[in-house]
Amino acid sequence: MGFFSKKIDKKLESYQRELIETHYREVDNMYRQIRGWRHDYRNHIGTMKAYAAVEDWEAIKRYLDLLDEDLTTVDTVIKTGNPMTDAILNSKISLAKARHIEVVADAHIPLGLKTSEIDLCCIIGNLFDNAIEASMKLPEEKRVIRVYMDMKNTQLYLSFTNFTAGKKLKKEGKRFRTTKGDGHGFGLVRIDAIVERLDGYISRNSEDGAFTTEILLPQI
Repeated sequence: MGFFSKKIDKKLESYQRELIETHYREVDNMYRQIRGWRHDYRNHIGTMKAYAAVEDWEAIKRYLDLLDEDLTTVDTVIKTGNPMTDAILNSKISLAKARHIEVVADAHIPLGLKTSEIDLCCIIGNLFDNAIEASMKLPEEKRVIRVYMDMKNTQLYLSFTNFTAGKKLKKEGKRFRTTKGDGHGFGLVRIDAIVERLDGYISRNSEDGAFTTEILLPQI
């Protein structure tokens, strides 16, 4: 029993490291894009000044439309008040939008949390990855992920909801049945292990057409 337990723990640790490395690559890529856009900022201003000098207002309008479209692909779409949470959420929102998934997010997180950044990274990353995976099975117009994060008294509250392609999911033990591979299964195990270790609470609810995960993490 001890041998198998250690083997599972090693797989979980390996999966956690891989997950965190993936998140940091996504975040680094997002900020590299932002730095590139800022580097070109003066050039953009110079171009518009040149158009203004000859009073070519239509050219300015077209140029502004192009800049607006370009900026939306790299803009920081949400600011929670917690830098690490911002980085994780924005990288995942950017990833979802690239897959034509609408994300409706409302998140307010204090700067100082008892929950470690690594634990929060694993929880949010897994929740988002699972929601994106489920959304990809739907037509583009039905792909929506709703995220809500805020403090409820002394607890951090997280809620992720996504629409599903089928009927109500069936539960096997404490978890809902999954058709994904080992990574997904370990992701769910990892979330549950973190929540349990932090004396938190987790609820998964599957109703026709939607799947919701709610988590409460004590901060005192």
